[in-house]
Amino acid sequence: MSKSHRGLIAGLAACMAIAVAPVQAKGCLKGAVVGGVAGHVAGHHAVAGAVVGCAVGHHLAAKKDREAAQAAAANPAPPASAPRP
Repeated sequence: MSKSHRGLIAGLAACMAIAVAPVQAKGCLKGAVVGGVAGHVAGHHAVAGAVVGCAVGHHLAAKKDREAAQAAAANPAPPASAPRP
């Protein structure tokens, strides 16, 4: 088995392990695309770049969601006024 096939199999196994876990994949696709392109350009390591990009994209999306939740808790929306008859 060639080196690239082993990398591909390892990447697919990692993706399957991540897909089985009941978590949101928010940010993963965009990160995987960017990481895959960067990995390919950096020396034909597209699969490794996609796996790392997915992890980074998910982390950044979760961080953005946490910051948005904290901002919403700090500045609650004013109550809606009653509709006019």
